[in-house]
Amino acid sequence: MLVSEVKGIGPKKAGLLKQAGIVTLEDMLSHYPYTYEDRSKITPVKDVQEGMNCYIRVSVEKISSYFARGRGKKMLRLLAADDTGTIEILFFRASFYERSFRAEESYCFFGRVSRGKGGLMMVHPEFEKDTGIFTPSILPVYRTVKGISQKDLRKISMSALEQEISAEETLPGRLIEKSRICSREYALKNIHFPEDRMAFRRAKYRLVYEELFFLQTGLFMKGRVSRSGQNGISFSHNRAIRDFAASLPYELTDAQMRVLREIENDMESAAPMQRLVQGDVGSGKTAVAAAALYKAAEDGFQGVMMAPTELLASQHFETFREMFRNTGIRIGFLSSGIRAGERREVLEKLKRGEIDILIGTHAVIQEKVEFRNLALVITDEQHRFGVEQRKRLAAKGKNPDVLVMTATPIPRTLAVVLFGDLDISVIDELPPGRKKIETRAVSPRARKAVYDFADARIDEGRQVYVVAPLIEDSEAVDAASASGIFRSLQKRFPHRRTALVHGGMKQQEKDAVMRAFADGSIDILAATVVIEVGINVPNATTMIIENAERFGLAQLHQLRGRVGRGEDQSYCFLITDSESELGKRRAEIIASSSDGFYIAEKDLEMRGPGEFFGTRQHGLPELTVADLARHMPILNVVREEVKDILQADPMLRSPENRLILRGVENMFGKLSDAGI
Repeated sequence: MLVSEVKGIGPKKAGLLKQAGIVTLEDMLSHYPYTYEDRSKITPVKDVQEGMNCYIRVSVEKISSYFARGRGKKMLRLLAADDTGTIEILFFRASFYERSFRAEESYCFFGRVSRGKGGLMMVHPEFEKDTGIFTPSILPVYRTVKGISQKDLRKISMSALEQEISAEETLPGRLIEKSRICSREYALKNIHFPEDRMAFRRAKYRLVYEELFFLQTGLFMKGRVSRSGQNGISFSHNRAIRDFAASLPYELTDAQMRVLREIENDMESAAPMQRLVQGDVGSGKTAVAAAALYKAAEDGFQGVMMAPTELLASQHFETFREMFRNTGIRIGFLSSGIRAGERREVLEKLKRGEIDILIGTHAVIQEKVEFRNLALVITDEQHRFGVEQRKRLAAKGKNPDVLVMTATPIPRTLAVVLFGDLDISVIDELPPGRKKIETRAVSPRARKAVYDFADARIDEGRQVYVVAPLIEDSEAVDAASASGIFRSLQKRFPHRRTALVHGGMKQQEKDAVMRAFADGSIDILAATVVIEVGINVPNATTMIIENAERFGLAQLHQLRGRVGRGEDQSYCFLITDSESELGKRRAEIIASSSDGFYIAEKDLEMRGPGEFFGTRQHGLPELTVADLARHMPILNVVREEVKDILQADPMLRSPENRLILRGVENMFGKLSDAGI
């Protein structure tokens, strides 16, 4: 049934609702309230306080109007009272509202209480004639739809519920009974018009459960199908990975070895590997990637590793070339920045199988790039790539093993959702000998002391990063800019070599500056977050972050990770003038912990998943009622149920699971379109 069929909703209002995505009554049932008006009790005027939203029943004693100073509009003033006290009621557009009230008659008002010159008052409250019969109610308040009143939205919701559209169940009865959740009909009625607070909580739990259930089912199905075929590459059962690890001039950590065993098992199985490796900054993901590539090359196959920037790809190339120096493994490099002749040579060798391992940027996914027998695909800093780019790279081979790496610590529960098609490994241990970065949150009053400290480190032969939230100064935003800091650094330290790098520069310019910094030709680098994913500069030991309150926790942790990469003691200073509790809390968390996963959990709590980790680029369906940050306990319950169901019926083909299949398709689209 269309919303235009509801009495009082004409073509104009229907058009406005359509713009908000509400065309049918079913659409309205999914347009959940974001808050509620509690009219479950009448508040005596004597108990009314400033800032309260309350429902009062009063008699109008006096009606008057006046022109508001500065507004030029006529205001309606009602002096109203009950047996306990008096309150003032104000309305804009007096000529419209004055016909609605009569002196000595009783009305019910709902609104927010404020304080005026004459005492407490309500400005422009909702109202109705007092019939003498009080019906307790909790009314929904919906996200604003331009041109549509809350009264109209409630009317449409009520019509939808009366049509019994909500009675159709979306989950199997056995699951509802086992999970002890309410029916969908009960949930929809009580999410829109709750009988009481307990009914609302039951309704909310059911709808969150349902949404997370279909989300997790769809993601698990994608993962299972992507690796269910038995036509992947089975690598030889050998000691290649362990022999490579033993050849390194340092000993791998227990965490690295554990992850390598998981990778080895995947590579030697018949199904294609689909694995995410999470590791904090400096945890040794590069060595893990090198060992996997070594195993592929030793078996006569090709491997490829894609990095988000030419500089990072170039650094990986140099690192691997050194690691594989005495192995006979042939390594190639490909980026948009290399010369045409060099590019042709790389492409030809790659196609003939004369390159075993290719390191590169996005250039490796271009159409002309052909491999002879690609068997292992690695993407580094996965959050800088979309799902489609990962798929395009994997399509260069015949069901190659896929290894996804990220230095952005993601809470495990969120990682399971974001990377539902991947198994997850965590390198949760740093190499021995790494010194903890001393982190201090300071006020702007300490700025001189901080920069003097940094200058002393340069005297010792070290280098310094200074990071700002903006590229250029802005009148609209009261925050430091990298350009402004660069100019002040030149004045403050004329004897030092300073440079500037930011996202507005061309890639070649950025790379040139970063290379000069890595080579030790620059003492102080003023930058924006463009260095968040940067190159390894062990000689940089001091990080200064201006306006630290403007960065998220995960971002601050990533920036801090640019230092502390060598044997020398490193320092991170968070300069913040924030008086907000949120800003202070962030600074406290960063200063007190170096555990990236703990920090990621806190960041998720404070900012939510969308802001935390660009969920849309991962193809995650839009959630309407569930919140991944707040509802992780429900997700954990749901995940176990989904595992049991899919273990018994992987493609949901049984009659009793058809409802689940329909719910998954409603969320993800047809299974074939969703890649399932």
